[in-house]
Amino acid sequence: MKDNPGKDIQEQFVRIIENNQGLIYKVAHAYCNDREELQDLVQEIIFQLWRSFKNYDQQYKISTWMYRIALNVAISHIRKSRVREKHHISLDLHLVYVAGEEKSVMSEMSEEIGLLRQFIHEQNKLDKALLLMYLDENSYAQIAEVLGISVSNVGTRLGRLKQKMKQYITINMQ
Repeated sequence: MKDNPGKDIQEQFVRIIENNQGLIYKVAHAYCNDREELQDLVQEIIFQLWRSFKNYDQQYKISTWMYRIALNVAISHIRKSRVREKHHISLDLHLVYVAGEEKSVMSEMSEEIGLLRQFIHEQNKLDKALLLMYLDENSYAQIAEVLGISVSNVGTRLGRLKQKMKQYITINMQ
């Protein structure tokens, strides 16, 4: 009986997705307000990861590769859904970023976490991606590589975002 290399690749891909599903959901939550749209985006990200898997260059960290694809898919998804969004009533912001949890659990989120998530949601596409990767403890070099900006630009933008976030949380905690 011959080994099935296609099955090995599938199993490897499934393990990678299982081990990094948090990354996929973080990106999807940052770009979606609606639970159904979130699930569509997660599926699209996984589909695009699968399509690109054969081209994955192992010299790069798997998370760097995944971020690049997930962010590109999310941004494209948002562009496509802008027309639909005009006719969609957004969910309360405290429902954003949490997948698979009941409303009761969502309502128990701390006010600070809710404000952080709201702050991230209100940022432009690049700053959302920057904050997500920073909060996921990626290095400035990894962030720069995925987002296609310089390392110094990462530092400058993050510094500005941290100040903006402090002000935002201070104002909204009163």
